[in-house]
Amino acid sequence: MLNWLWNGNDVTEDVIPESAVGFVYKIEHIPSGKYYIGKKSLQSVRNVKIGVRELQRIKEERKLAGIRGSLPKKKKVRKSSDWQKYYSSNDWIKEQISEGKNDEFKRTVLKFCYSKKSLSYYEVHYQFEYNVLSDDNSLNGNILGKFYRKDLDK
Repeated sequence: MLNWLWNGNDVTEDVIPESAVGFVYKIEHIPSGKYYIGKKSLQSVRNVKIGVRELQRIKEERKLAGIRGSLPKKKKVRKSSDWQKYYSSNDWIKEQISEGKNDEFKRTVLKFCYSKKSLSYYEVHYQFEYNVLSDDNSLNGNILGKFYRKDLDK
């Protein structure tokens, strides 16, 4: 598996800025020159229902602390994403990877971002900067699900 590159160096856990929530990337298919620009979060956050035993423990702790009110029903669970193995959401790229053509791709981090909102902003920023909807080498079919290649004036 090929590593992600950032400023020409391999990206590892200890290279990622401490407060980064994700990154904007460019994946290039070297033989064809095709590329895709997207974003990837470093962690996933899910709301998970609290189990009976944990709910009982919370209830007892709140009683001892004198806290009243309704008990929480869910909790947020964070876990590291699959960013090391990730090759984009693009179907063509996923098909190439499933055929074992990983070594034909170059994965580059364009920018680390420190909030979900900036992650979305910079993804769009780079998609417009690279003019992904007009460039025939781009594999991006749309931007934000609002701007589509087919809608551009030819």
